[in-house]
Amino acid sequence: MSENTINAALRRLGFGKEEITGHGFRSAASSILNESGLWNADAIERQLAHVDNDSVRRAYARADFWDERVRMMAWWAERCEEMRRGGVVIPLRA
Repeated sequence: MSENTINAALRRLGFGKEEITGHGFRSAASSILNESGLWNADAIERQLAHVDNDSVRRAYARADFWDERVRMMAWWAERCEEMRRGGVVIPLRA
């Protein structure tokens, strides 16, 4: 999927070009998910479609961390909804 496809979807959702891009959205997700301390870093990378360099492993790793990724995306959806409603401060780990 191209970055233009993602950017077009973000525009249809009401985000302006000056607000967010597909790359920016992925970067924000990566930062927030990692900084939350709730999720396995490998699960985050797999969800962001960062693939293993080993083609055999990649072919069989489609479901890696599946249960955690489902919970993580539900958590992420709630964070996005909170931000849409006017924002929320997410505390950084000490």
